[in-house]
Amino acid sequence: MVVLIFEDNLMWSARLKQSLTALGHSAKVLTRIPAELPAADVAILNLGSSSLSAETLVPLLKEHGVKTIGHAGHKETELQQYGRDAGCDVLTTNSELTFKLQLVLEGCVNK
Repeated sequence: MVVLIFEDNLMWSARLKQSLTALGHSAKVLTRIPAELPAADVAILNLGSSSLSAETLVPLLKEHGVKTIGHAGHKETELQQYGRDAGCDVLTTNSELTFKLQLVLEGCVNK
């Protein structure tokens, strides 16, 4: 599976890319919204990012047939609602993304 990681936190992006690669997926980290979106199956985006707007990004990804996973801290209910309002296919907590990444991906793809 090809996964785009929209993340401006270097620690998170490196960790996610490493985990995805270990699970056998191809991952590409993007710190901004590109002029031309790379082909992908799924995109993971940090709902707390100050530079990557889910309101802009999610419709663009959906237009290209890319499923979206939005993540935030488990107590960041406003960010979770922001992801719902933006239209993310799946919302998850940071800890679920860390410890249950393959299940989160499968849940998104099968949705």
